[in-house]
Parts: sequence; structure tokens; C-alpha cells
Amino acid sequence: MGRDGRGVKPASESTIEITFTYQGQRCRERIKLQPTAANLIKAERHRAAILDAIDKGTFDYAVTFPNSKNRQKFDNTGFTVQKYLDTWLNDKQAQVKASTYNDYKKTVKMINAELGDHLLSELKRVHVYEWVKTLDCSNKRLSNLISPLRCALDDAVQHGILEHNVLTGWKYKRNEPPKQTDIHPFTADEQKRILNATSGPAKNLIQFAFWTGLRTSELVALEWQDIDFEKGVIHVQRAKTQYANQPETTKTKSGTREVKILPPALDALNAQRSHTALKCAQVFINPITDKPFDGDQAIRKSIWKPALKKANVTYRRPYQTRHTYASMMLSAGEPLAWVSKQLGHSNVLMTAQVYATYIPDSQPDAGNRAVELFK
Repeated sequence: MGRDGRGVKPASESTIEITFTYQGQRCRERIKLQPTAANLIKAERHRAAILDAIDKGTFDYAVTFPNSKNRQKFDNTGFTVQKYLDTWLNDKQAQVKASTYNDYKKTVKMINAELGDHLLSELKRVHVYEWVKTLDCSNKRLSNLISPLRCALDDAVQHGILEHNVLTGWKYKRNEPPKQTDIHPFTADEQKRILNATSGPAKNLIQFAFWTGLRTSELVALEWQDIDFEKGVIHVQRAKTQYANQPETTKTKSGTREVKILPPALDALNAQRSHTALKCAQVFINPITDKPFDGDQAIRKSIWKPALKKANVTYRRPYQTRHTYASMMLSAGEPLAWVSKQLGHSNVLMTAQVYATYIPDSQPDAGNRAVELFK
């Protein structure tokens, strides 16, 4: 970082460069001083004064560097919500997964359309309230729309752009009927019909999905090196959506896991060997293009929809193979904690809440003793 790591260094015969961090961003500015030993010491003192002002919250970029191109970036006067969110979104691209960034991008576009003209410093909770109450969507969707804005405002506070976040501790909910479950597992008969309607790589992929519970994005990113046939486990460590050019880490930290290879899944892998094991890194590839899937949605278009149509099975999205796996395991009495770990859930409670209907009653006679005593 410049002279002896002190944040200053010669930039030319007549200028010295000062480096410092302001509002979470690395800044480099030049001052007109010949880079002599004495002037470098002066520059260090000037930098120290800047850092002190930043710590105290009194630093004014425009006053300190009136001719700098950076002054408008940090000038809060006329700083609109749209200007801030666009900058925030650009920074987030390098910090989050491609699918998350795509969701943020869509949300920011909606927010900017309604709130973008407000000055960031003058944005009030009521402005957000007046916007979201006009939206015709579920409470979950409303929460997903508000969450990125709350996160962005939190970052603005952390970077010293705002004194406080107007959305801290605030949620918006409207009365709505109980949500219908999105879990619609396939019956044993439906599974059989789907598999009978397919063959080759398509059948192998679907059978493997039914008996591993992998997310669709995890299926398309699975490589042969992830399969440990000796231990009988699958090392799930990456996922690929249609928004990412390359596979990314799994959806959550707990999503990186080992999944036991059950016999039907092993049969599917052995049948798939002749198709891809010596051909490419991926276990499953697009049978239409004979190339790796470009994302999780490609499975739905190339394999899933045609298979269900041919089998005359009511359409459900490919993710239902994961729900089918979970329901089969739990209905058969497999330990809840084991199933939770296989699915890559963060905790057992989450698994119990999602699949409560499929967890058999461990004590079917519970309550009868009280009836006998007090009837």
C-alpha cells in the first residue's frame, strides 16, 4: 500500500497518491506535491487526518478533493434511491450467487420504478408501506421484495451513508387464507409409469432424482468425481442454475453434504456409465444436444415435460422428485434426522415442518390411556 505500507506513494514527478477506504470502497487520490521524503511524510499526515475524519463521520469528499471524479459518487446531496440501489446491486454481483443476483436485479427494478426518485436520505417507511400495500401478491412475495431493500439500507448505514435504516424491525403482512402446500410427491404407480415412458439417459436421470432427493440444480452440476462407489455416497458440493455460466456452491452451507447411494440410484448410475463416464465430467448431460445442461431449467424442457406427457401423469415441476424422495423416506419410517441430513436441510425442525404430513405417528395409541382414566 504505497510507502512502507502507509497508504502513500509517488504517482509522478509532481504528485503523490493517497490510498484509503471510504464507505466500504477503496479510494485513490493524487495531491500536487513532489514525492520527496519530506512531502511523503506530509502526505502521510494528510491521509491520517482523512482517516480520523472518516472515523468521526465528519469527512466531506467534495471539500477535501473538490476536483476528484469520485466526489459525486460519495456526494449525498441529490443521492436518489435509484442511484444508490444501482451501485449497491453492481457491488453485490461479485458477492452473491448468480440466481440470487438475478432475483435482486428484478426486485431493484421494481423498487426503482416506484421509489427510485426519492432522495435516499429522505426515504421514509411510509413510502415503502404505500408501495407494497398496492401489490397483489402473497405475504411471502412481499417479504422477498422488501428484504433486498432492507439489506441495501443496512449496507448504507454500515458505510456511513445513512444514520439509520428506516425498515429496521418493520414488516408488512396482510390477512390471507392458509397457503396451499406445494408438496405433491409422485406415487409409486406414477413413478413406475414415468420411468416406463422413458429410456436411456433420460430414464437414468429421473430414477436417480427420485432416489437421491438432489435439487435439480445439483443434478446438472453432478460430476463422476463426486461419486464414491466404494463408500456408497454422493458428494454434493456444487449446483448450476440457468443464471450462472459456471457451477456454484450449493444453495446453503448445509447443502454441501454426503448422500447415501440407495440401490435404485446405484442402478441408474451404473446404467449411465456407458453414456457419459468416459465422455465428460458430468454424470448427466442433455440427451438432445449431447452437451452438459446449461442450467436446471433445461431438464424440464428436454426431459421432464415430455416424460410426464407420455406417461399421462399430471404435471408437477421437476423439484417434486426431491419431495417424492423425502416423502418416501419418512413414510417408510426412516429417521427424521437422517432424512434431514440427506436433503441438506439446516436443521431437523425445518424438515419436520415441511414434511410433517409424511412423518408416521411413533405412538399410534397415544391418548388412549387418558381416555380410559377419565372417560
